[in-house]
Amino acid sequence: MKIKEITTCIEKLAPRELQEPYDNAGLIIGDAETEVSKALVCIDVAEKVIDEAVTNKCNLIISHHPLIFKGLTQINNKSYIGRCVIKAIQNNIAIYAAHTNLDSVIGGVNSKLCEKLGIINTRILKPKNDVLKKLVTFCPTDNADVVRKALFDSGCGHIGNYDSCSYNVHGSGTFRALEGSNPHVGEKDKLHYEPETRIETIFPAFLEKTILKALFKAHPYEEVAYDVYPLDNKYIRAGEGMIGELSKATGIDEFLKHIKSVSNCKVIRHSELTVKSIRKVAVCGGSGSFLVQDAIAAGADMFVTADMKYHQFSEAEGRIIIADVGHYESEQFVKEILVDYLNKNFPTFAILVSREDNNPVYYY
Repeated sequence: MKIKEITTCIEKLAPRELQEPYDNAGLIIGDAETEVSKALVCIDVAEKVIDEAVTNKCNLIISHHPLIFKGLTQINNKSYIGRCVIKAIQNNIAIYAAHTNLDSVIGGVNSKLCEKLGIINTRILKPKNDVLKKLVTFCPTDNADVVRKALFDSGCGHIGNYDSCSYNVHGSGTFRALEGSNPHVGEKDKLHYEPETRIETIFPAFLEKTILKALFKAHPYEEVAYDVYPLDNKYIRAGEGMIGELSKATGIDEFLKHIKSVSNCKVIRHSELTVKSIRKVAVCGGSGSFLVQDAIAAGADMFVTADMKYHQFSEAEGRIIIADVGHYESEQFVKEILVDYLNKNFPTFAILVSREDNNPVYYY
């Protein structure tokens, strides 16, 4: 199996196009065409992790956080990043990262955090904008079912918890085949009227090339008529954070103890405990301070996240409880997500979980 087969599979779950502009997800070191023997999954790439890969004869490391986050001007042994890059290349180890793209999707970091905390009926807290487009195409009515299926199979028609969504209008199309054409119906140099169906459906913009390729393959016409429109609708299948509810109202002390137990965190930094019980909970694995107001607007009783600064706790203002459990602690389940997903798709391929705990934060 080649590295690109693994990375392509991961990007079906977490498309790289959904990563934040500042991020550096993807294949950071290596050649996608290289044959892969084993893969090692980790949160952070460190020298100990590369040594672990060497020991276990893994030539691919799949991490959550990118090893190279910002541009490098030097690659030497003066920093751990430089040492890791050198060691990985010397040992023919490729490094791939699924970061904010995995944070952003249903089934990703926040979904798993909700699952671990017992949060149900979940949805994206802050859905992405400028992601959706609408496709409108016209085809002979007799071929509409085939064209629709091709569009749905390629990623069109998802609205919330529904798929295969489209709107269809029947009418009459006209065209005249000119010299050099090979018309599916009608005759050359004669105006032709054809019963056609107008098919409208939506899709995420990053799938446009795939969807148009499927359209052209399934459509019977030599020249396919279609329009693509940008939409202002929110893409509720991807975005920042997640929100849901507990199966029943839970006492604040009990739920805080539950968070500590699940995340194995040493301490929870939190805002003033202004309520006695918790029912609606928002989460954001990793740095989530930018979502405090969204969590408040969504009516959450508590917001579980990490990396809150001193003054940011004041944003709670008695309207919500902010619980900072730690960056690593809130994202540690990424290894479980990736291993389970890859084992499901490649049941005979060796996927190992790193035993190295690379949390750079210690507690006294």
